[in-house]
Amino acid sequence: MADDELDEAFELGMACALAAECGRDLRRCAQMYRGLFPPAAFDADFYAALALTGAFSAPWATSNALKIVNRTALWVSAVDRLVDHTTTTRSQVTALARDCLAVADGAAPRAAVTRFLADLRDELATVKDFEDHRVLWRDQLAGMFEAMARAWVWRDTRVVPTFARYLDNADSRGSCFVDLSHWIYAGDEWARHHLGELRAVSAHVQRYLHLLGDLASYRKDVSWGDLNVLMLGVSRAEVTDAMAELAHEALELLKPVRERSPRTAAYLRRQIGFNAGLHGISG
Repeated sequence: MADDELDEAFELGMACALAAECGRDLRRCAQMYRGLFPPAAFDADFYAALALTGAFSAPWATSNALKIVNRTALWVSAVDRLVDHTTTTRSQVTALARDCLAVADGAAPRAAVTRFLADLRDELATVKDFEDHRVLWRDQLAGMFEAMARAWVWRDTRVVPTFARYLDNADSRGSCFVDLSHWIYAGDEWARHHLGELRAVSAHVQRYLHLLGDLASYRKDVSWGDLNVLMLGVSRAEVTDAMAELAHEALELLKPVRERSPRTAAYLRRQIGFNAGLHGISG
């Protein structure tokens, strides 16, 4: 076996070991916030996929450095389930958003979902720069809830948005909030001082992941009655063409980031590549 093959195999092994450690942390978290993660919705495959995504997006990191990105992604998944499958009125969606934003502002939690968010907030607060970025973090969280509420209304009223409008609502996915939390907690110095610039690139990647996730979950969304891009009158080919364009544009946007912070650029680039490979879908 050639030396480069040995190096590649070693790196893959390290990433898998990292994913296993991260997976154990995620399962412990799920046990801590009972009721948020019913086994029927969050099975072993879910935790494995989430841990692998974090590990292969930043295989050079330690499990402690990936703690916030993985736990925040887990929390977003819980919120997504609550909004899509537990809330039955728009006022309930509004109340959930209001309670979470109050906790982001420093209020005491009153339920498992806000207790988890409070723990994320307090862990972020152990980083000295968090107070400097707290408004940005809260703003991204608010944008996520606004997009989730908009998607809930579309589904409830059976309004079919345009493809462009649907894509512009990609904040409902929450990956920008996950990315921002990660960079605040474990990003390098350049990343922490250029979060505004990175948000724009992260939003582009999020649009790609929004479409990718819909292609991967189409059958489930149909069975649950959830909104999906393939229900908007566009073909799968049109969606994959849009994904290819988004991926190309994201890679162009990442070129200057790569010059200043190679690992930050690699993290976003690998988000695209790993998730596409995980679902066997590419634009």
